[in-house]
Amino acid sequence: MNAAVRRGIGTAIGQATGEAFDDFTSTPAGGGCINETFHLHLGPRSYFLKLNSSAPLSMFEAERDALQAIADSKTILVPRPVTCGESSGASFLVLEFLNLRRGTDSAYRKLGEQLAAMHRQSSPTGQHGWTRSNFIGSTPQPNTWHQEWVTFWREERLGHQFRLAASDGHHFKNADRLLDGLDALLAGHQPVPSLLHGDLWGGNIAFTDDDTPVIYDPASYYGDRETDLAMTRLFGSLPPVFYEAYHAAYPLPDGYQVRREFYNLYHVLNHAHLFGGHYHGQAQAMINDLLRHL
Repeated sequence: MNAAVRRGIGTAIGQATGEAFDDFTSTPAGGGCINETFHLHLGPRSYFLKLNSSAPLSMFEAERDALQAIADSKTILVPRPVTCGESSGASFLVLEFLNLRRGTDSAYRKLGEQLAAMHRQSSPTGQHGWTRSNFIGSTPQPNTWHQEWVTFWREERLGHQFRLAASDGHHFKNADRLLDGLDALLAGHQPVPSLLHGDLWGGNIAFTDDDTPVIYDPASYYGDRETDLAMTRLFGSLPPVFYEAYHAAYPLPDGYQVRREFYNLYHVLNHAHLFGGHYHGQAQAMINDLLRHL
């Protein structure tokens, strides 16, 4: 972080908090594949910084808005956004610093209960979508409002990823057939548009020293709560007590096991777009499997 960027960030924090934050120290935090991350310190005050010299400011603005929406729901803890902006060609997001660690079984039980409470927060419009487009990883994620969930998932999620794949020169066999079959796959399933994290895998979950669950790095929108639950199983499941607590607080409807695969296809397609390699084959295998349900 060069001196000009530091000055801009310090000034922004001072303006946001009403307390000068000029002569701070910074320590690389690591753990991110998209942004540089730092712990910022000045006396007893600490913040967490995300910094990116190539990403648009809109990426951090969208994350700020999602964090604020989850915080405003008063259901589950997130690092509160302090400020975001640009400094000498770099975009940044400053967050509340939380000392995080791994969770115990009781902490994961609490996570299940609190996530269920968050999912009971419904869209103010009664529609599926979000107030702005955002990002899933570094991939733009459109969020146009739709009354019908099946239309949202077809247009804003799977269709979007298949269009990105085509722009990459990759065409998945029977993609059109799957899109045409979404009405059959989701027949009778009309979920309430719930407040979602949107990128809820184990790497975006941690706990404070008193076992309070914390979620972060959201890609939020209002949609089917099953998408959040599905993603928690994509890269290895969370402890069983999490699922037990969630289901006790907010049981899932029949058919979730099939829809789980269907929803996780979106994230595998996104990984194929971002990283290529074996994710193309994994996505095609998932498409083939889902077509067997048509």
